[in-house]
Amino acid sequence: MQRGSDRLSVHRDDEMKHELQGLLRSGHPTRTEEWNDPEPSAEDDPEVWGGPVVPGTSRASLETVRLELARILGRSSFPAGAEELARTLRRKNAPDALVEAVRRLPHKERYTTVQELAQKLVRDSG
Repeated sequence: MQRGSDRLSVHRDDEMKHELQGLLRSGHPTRTEEWNDPEPSAEDDPEVWGGPVVPGTSRASLETVRLELARILGRSSFPAGAEELARTLRRKNAPDALVEAVRRLPHKERYTTVQELAQKLVRDSG
C-alpha cells in the first residue's frame, strides 16, 4: 500500500500529465499571464549568457569585456595593478582565462577604472 500525501488518484495524475504533455513539449511559455514570461534579450545586449567573456575571443568586444570586469570587480577594486586585480578576480571566482589575461598585463601599470583595464585587455589581445 502506498502512503503519502497525494491529493489525486494515480489515474487522475496520469490524465493531467497527458493533458499537459503537448503544452510542455511545445517550447512556448506555460504561463497564462504574459507579464510573467521572461523578456527576450535585446539586439544590443552583451552576450554574457554564452559563457565567460575572455579577451581575444570573437565575442569579446570592448563593451562585453568591460561589463564582465565591472560585474566581477566593482568600483572598490580600483586603482590597482594587474597582479592585484588578478588576485581579486581569482578570489571572486572569475573565469580562469580572464584571470590569466589580466595577469599577463604589464605589472608596473596601474588602472584607475574598469574602462582603462578593458581597453588595455582588448587592445593587447586583438
